[in-house]
Amino acid sequence: MNIEAKKVVTVAMKVTDQDGVVLEDTTGDDPFIYLHGIGGILPGLENALEGKALGDKIELTLTPDEAYGDYDDDLVDVLERNQFEGIQEISVGDQLEGETEDGIIPFTVIAIDGEEITVDANHFFAGKTLHFTLDIQDIRDATQEELEHGHVHAEGGCGC
Repeated sequence: MNIEAKKVVTVAMKVTDQDGVVLEDTTGDDPFIYLHGIGGILPGLENALEGKALGDKIELTLTPDEAYGDYDDDLVDVLERNQFEGIQEISVGDQLEGETEDGIIPFTVIAIDGEEITVDANHFFAGKTLHFTLDIQDIRDATQEELEHGHVHAEGGCGC
């Protein structure tokens, strides 16, 4: 069976930056599993996996333009502590979501100085050239429920 639309693909994946620093590693007991052909992963990554078979190994490099874009200083902002209603404890590294005029966006707390909290809405990998090492571990047909929901379900059904 080859990777094509409507297949659930399990991949052991290691992602490093341009300096060889490991950014993500799913080569252990927690592989990356996704539904192919619905745009749920980077287009360049999905294109590289298209047509591959069980056991294939791939190496791929994506520039920031092909991956998560350039780092944007405008996505870093200093907010007042009172803007974090209902959140008792905030620490550097916390990943939160905030409502903006453009909708809900994820961000990371990068600094705390008294009542001022600096947040960064850039993707963790923004501005980085990414090198992927991929090992295809499983390919299966997606269930009808997975296709209807647009994502992979764990064993036993959807935890939606």
